[in-house]
Amino acid sequence: MSLVECVPNFSEGRRPEVIAAIRDAIAAVEGTVILDVSSDPSHNRTVVTFVAPVASAANAAFAGIAKAAALIDLNNHSGEHPRIGATDVCPFIPLEGASMEDCIVLARTLGERVGKELSIPVFLYERAAARPDRTNLADIRRGEFELAKSEIGTHPNRVPDFGPNAVHPTAGATVIGARPFLVAFNVYLGGKENLHVAKSVAKAVRGSSGGLKGVKGLGMEVDGQAQVSMNLVDLDTTPLHRAYEMVRMEAESLGVTPTWSEIVGLVPERALFEAAARHLRWRTFTPDLVLERQVRKVAAGGESLSGFVADVASSAPVPGGGSVVAHIGSLGAALVQMVAGLTIGRKKYAAVESEMKELALRATHLVRRLSELKNEDAAAYTLVSNTYKLPKESLEQQHSRDAAIQSALVTAAEVPLETARWCAEVATLAAICAEKGNTNAASDAGVAALLAEAGCRGAAYNVRINVSAMPDKAAGASLAAEAERLVATAGTHAKRAAAAVEAHL
Repeated sequence: MSLVECVPNFSEGRRPEVIAAIRDAIAAVEGTVILDVSSDPSHNRTVVTFVAPVASAANAAFAGIAKAAALIDLNNHSGEHPRIGATDVCPFIPLEGASMEDCIVLARTLGERVGKELSIPVFLYERAAARPDRTNLADIRRGEFELAKSEIGTHPNRVPDFGPNAVHPTAGATVIGARPFLVAFNVYLGGKENLHVAKSVAKAVRGSSGGLKGVKGLGMEVDGQAQVSMNLVDLDTTPLHRAYEMVRMEAESLGVTPTWSEIVGLVPERALFEAAARHLRWRTFTPDLVLERQVRKVAAGGESLSGFVADVASSAPVPGGGSVVAHIGSLGAALVQMVAGLTIGRKKYAAVESEMKELALRATHLVRRLSELKNEDAAAYTLVSNTYKLPKESLEQQHSRDAAIQSALVTAAEVPLETARWCAEVATLAAICAEKGNTNAASDAGVAALLAEAGCRGAAYNVRINVSAMPDKAAGASLAAEAERLVATAGTHAKRAAAAVEAHL
C-alpha cells in the first residue's frame, strides 16, 4: 500500500474541544492513522500529523478542513504564529511507495474540492505551486488574514488557484501543497529579555536572508522565553545538527547560550541518526548499522511482482484476466510518466515543457488508479461468485438471487469498463509522448501505447463476458457498447504512437 503523510496546521491551540473535533473528523476517514497532535497555546496553533493511503488522503484532509471552517473564526483569533486561514496550511509529503507527483495530484484535487464545496479560496504552494511566485509559503501568507481580507478580490496577484476570489468571512484562505519532509525545530535562548537576540539569530539562519539553504526562521516570544522557530524544509542540504550549530554560534556571538530545543510533530529517524553520529564523530556510520532497520527489512510484507505472477499462474480464479489487464495498463502509464520525465527540463523540448508536466501528473494518477483496479477486479469476481451460492429453493429466493446476480454482474462489468477508460487515456498520452516527447525514448512511448491498447481490449473482453452472463442482458448493453468504443479509441492512438515511433527509427 502506498502511503502519504499530511500535516495540516490549524489556527487553534487553546480550545481542547475544538482540537479534538478536528482530530476526530480526520481519524474517521477509513485508512487514516493519526500519528501526532501538537498544540501550542502561545502560537494558538495545532499541527496534526497523519498518514493515509494515496486514495483516501485527500478525503481525510478535507474532513479536517471542513471541521475547522465550522469551528474556527479568525476574526476572534490571535497568536504568535502567522496565519491566513482556519486551516492555515495543508501539505502532502510522499512516504515509501508514493511519489511527489502523487502528492501534487492530491494537493490539486483537495484544493479544487475545498474551493468548490467550502467556498474557501485556496492557494497552491511548494511543489504543487501553479506559479513561481507562490512556491514560498511566507510570500502567500504575508500580511496574514487581516491583509488577505482586503487584497483577495481586489489585487490581481492575489487571485486564488481555486475557490472564490474573496476571503471566507471566518475561515479565511487555505494554502495547500506538496513538499519533502519538513522538520519544525525550535531553539530557546533563555528569557524574553533575549527576544532581540532570537530575532537577530533567526535572520542570520534563514535562507531568504542569506543564511542556511532550506531554513525558514522567526524570532518570537513563547511562554516568556525567547525562541528561534525554524522550519527545515530540505534536510539533505541543511540537516538538524547544522541548523542547531548555527543558532548556537550566532547566539553565543551575542552573549547568549541556547537553553533547550524541541521538535514539533514528528521527525525522520535519519535526522536523529545523523545528529547523533555528528555528536559522536562517528565517521563510519550508515543507517544500515541500526538493528531495527535490518529487522524491518526482514519483516517487510506487501505483494511483490513475482508474488502477483505466481497468484495468476495458480489454479485459483482470482486474480485473473481483469487484474492482469489493469496491471498492464498501469505499466503503460508508468512508461508514459517516464518518457514525460525524460522530456521535462531539456532545452530541446522547452516548447512542450508545460504540456509534459501536466501529462506526467495525469500519468501518475493513472498508474495509481489502474493499480487499484487490479484488486477491485478480483473483489468484483468474488462478489459474483458469492451471489451464485445464494439459496434458490423458493420462488422468492430465486427472484432475490437473480437480482443479486444481476447487480453483481453489473459491478463486475463496470470495473473492467473503468479499466478500459483509463487504458484508452494511457494510449492517448502515449501517442502524445511518441510525437512530442524525447525522441530517445520514443520506443518506450510505443511500448506504452501497445500495453494500453492490449489492456483496453482485454478489459473490454471482461465487460462483454459479464454482460453476456446477466439475466437482463439489455441492462448491460450500454456497457458493452462503450467498451467497444474505447477499444477503437485506444487502437487509433496506438496507431498514432506506432507511426511516430517508426518515424524516429
